[in-house]
Amino acid sequence: MSASVGDNGQMPSTTAAPVRRATPARAASRKRRSPLLRLVLVLVAAAVLVFGLAAGQVVSQARQYDVTRTDAIVVLGASQYWGKPSPVLANRLDFAAQLYRDGVAPVILTVGGGIPGDRTTEAEAGANYLQSLGVPATSVMAIPKGRDTITSMEAVAARADRQGWDSITVVSDRAHLARSAAILDALGIATHTNGPAMGDGALLTPEYVARESMGLIRFQAWDRWQLATDPT
Repeated sequence: MSASVGDNGQMPSTTAAPVRRATPARAASRKRRSPLLRLVLVLVAAAVLVFGLAAGQVVSQARQYDVTRTDAIVVLGASQYWGKPSPVLANRLDFAAQLYRDGVAPVILTVGGGIPGDRTTEAEAGANYLQSLGVPATSVMAIPKGRDTITSMEAVAARADRQGWDSITVVSDRAHLARSAAILDALGIATHTNGPAMGDGALLTPEYVARESMGLIRFQAWDRWQLATDPT
C-alpha cells in the first residue's frame, strides 16, 4: 500500500507531539503539598462551622422573649453622659422597667462603672433613670463596677451570692444576650434573657451579630477559664 502524499507534494509528518512527564522532583513536591493543603482546608472548614454555630446561637437567643419569674433583673450598662443615659442604655432601662411592672422580678440591678473624669457611673445613672420612671428606690440596686461584660457579670454574681439569688433575667441589646447569658451561666447563676425588640441598639445588624459571635467564641475558648471564682 502506498503512502499518501500531501497537497504540497510532501509526505505528512507522523511524529507525535512530545508528552510532558512529571519529573520525580515535581511529583514529590505535589505529594508534600497535598497533606498541608488538606490541613488548611480542614481548618478553614472548622472555623466556618464554629463561627456559624456561634452566630446561630446569637440570633436564636436574640429572638427569645423570656418572661420567666426570676429573683432579679439585671440591666447591663452602656454609655452615659454626666448622669444621663445614652439612647442605648435608656432603651434597655425602659424595657427593664416594663418587665418589673409585669412582675418578672421584684428588683432591678443596674451595673457598670465609669471612666476617669465621669461625674457618675453607668450603674448610678441607670438607677436614677429607673426611679424617674416610677420604679421605687427600694426596688433598685446600683452596682457601680465593671469595665466590660465579664467584669460586670462577676460583680452581679457576687451580689447574687450575697443576696441568695438563684436566677436572674439579663436585659441588654438582643445581639448581646447570648454572650451575657453564657458568662452568667458559667458563674453558676440560672440565667434568662430579654431585650427590647425596637429602639437604639435593638437591631440585629450583620456587624453586631458578627462581633458578638466572635466574642462568644472567645469566651467559650478562653475567657470562661479566667473568670473570678470569688468576685468581690
